[in-house]
Amino acid sequence: MEVRRLAVVGTGLIGASVALAAKRGGRTGVIGYDVEPEALSSALRRGAVDGRAGSLGEAVAEADLAVVAAPVAQLASQVRAVLEASPERCTVTDVGSTKVGVCSAALGSGRFVGGHPVCGSEARGAEHASAELFDGATWFLTPLAATEPERHRLVHGFVSSLGARPVAVDPVAHDRLVALTSHLPHALANLLVNQAGTSRIDGHEPLAAAGGSLRDMTRVAGANPRIWIDIFLDNAGPVREALGEHRKQLERLEQALANGDAGFLAKWIGEAAGNRQRMLADAYPDPGALQQLRIHVPDRPGVLAGITQALGAERINIEDFELQHMSPERGGTLTVLITGEDEARRAAELLEAQGYGVVVTPVLGER
Repeated sequence: MEVRRLAVVGTGLIGASVALAAKRGGRTGVIGYDVEPEALSSALRRGAVDGRAGSLGEAVAEADLAVVAAPVAQLASQVRAVLEASPERCTVTDVGSTKVGVCSAALGSGRFVGGHPVCGSEARGAEHASAELFDGATWFLTPLAATEPERHRLVHGFVSSLGARPVAVDPVAHDRLVALTSHLPHALANLLVNQAGTSRIDGHEPLAAAGGSLRDMTRVAGANPRIWIDIFLDNAGPVREALGEHRKQLERLEQALANGDAGFLAKWIGEAAGNRQRMLADAYPDPGALQQLRIHVPDRPGVLAGITQALGAERINIEDFELQHMSPERGGTLTVLITGEDEARRAAELLEAQGYGVVVTPVLGER
């Protein structure tokens, strides 16, 4: 089986990105359908879809594969509707971030393969779609016992053609996994920033004195409530389970502090360092060699471009970077990751010669 005609149902950021990535691979015949006419118009202007359908039935009538990119709360009903409206040859998948509900809604159809690309953006809407969004990203697939093998192979091949890495997983295991790795961090970021925001310490405002640690840990706080309310409620069981385990870990830490247990704290921090290194190993070829450059930058146009161009001219590769803005008066801190201590020192010397203050530390190990 081969995808010759693709239907994208829901043309927001993820749906339009799927369409753009498919077209990047040389595929034509992408038709879009959305209950929000403006979203579909944006996808057309962006060039994500080749044509617009006036109805769901029209969208999927000639499709080999239909990708459903609806919000989580609407996903189950939309998948059922697509399965009912599409011909037998059409395979159906989705891109929702929870899987148990939508897989149950498929009612054992052999044509359905659940999916979840683990990527995204804080932006929304087809105008911000990107064909590169899925490059190197994990894309979970949740085939069911009733799923026909050729349907799984079709979606697996399609996902690979978009640049992603398909990984098969049970729907229940998927929802527990993302509860721990995605939904719990979002919940804790909201809790932490709200705790700081509603506290006063001897008249001082904690948020006004916030350092990099609080900003780093709360980057995802306040994420789009239209999306995250649905995710939390749809995956409430696994999220509650993850919160319960987190509570137990907090109690162990509280007890160690009460007991003055330095041995526990040393082991606890060491385990965290090892686990973080394992996590970074998937993102970087040599995480142990990563060096972090913290660069104080003024708030003026062209600063970031000047820094990246200066490093690029010296063939110093930037593995990753992030800007934390403090204020127009104070500027901000640009964090740049570079592999290799010698390369990091060379980059620091280059930037210091241009008048920037630079602090170099290893990403792992002593800080």
